[in-house]
Amino acid sequence: MSSQGPAGASTGALLLDAEALYGDLQRGVRELRGDAARLVGIASGGAWLAERLHADLGLGGVPGVISSAMHRDDFAKRGLSGAGQQTQLDFDVNDAHIVLLDDVLYTGRTIRAVLNELFDYGRPASVQLAVLVDRGGRELPVQADYAAARMSLPASQSLELARDEGGKFSFKVQQA
Repeated sequence: MSSQGPAGASTGALLLDAEALYGDLQRGVRELRGDAARLVGIASGGAWLAERLHADLGLGGVPGVISSAMHRDDFAKRGLSGAGQQTQLDFDVNDAHIVLLDDVLYTGRTIRAVLNELFDYGRPASVQLAVLVDRGGRELPVQADYAAARMSLPASQSLELARDEGGKFSFKVQQA
């Protein structure tokens, strides 16, 4: 996928094919997880990805879901955004190998918050990060182990993963 941003996009549908990127992500996660790593999706877009990947990879049980809401460094500004989906890890985090899934990696602040939440549950053996899109703009030293696409957007825009009733993914660009 091209590392360029969408030409002339302001809001609405994005010119990235989220379903094609999902296929790339599936291949990347298959390689990252090996035989034993647990899938954990960040609420909400990452959780959608983890849920679908879990089914498509034929894994038993349910994937983990993790929320960044309680560990955000911008809590006063954002409040409990994303609080609708709480952390749910139905496995022992201690010594587990974890593939953490997110839809869009931007500043790195959500990942920092999620790692703090994860360590509240135990000490994993390893954590790898796989994302659908890395849009750059990092404020913290966070890097994805696998990104299906890399692109740039102005800071005035946000990239959001959407899911329809049939479970198909698409992207929307919103004015921040």
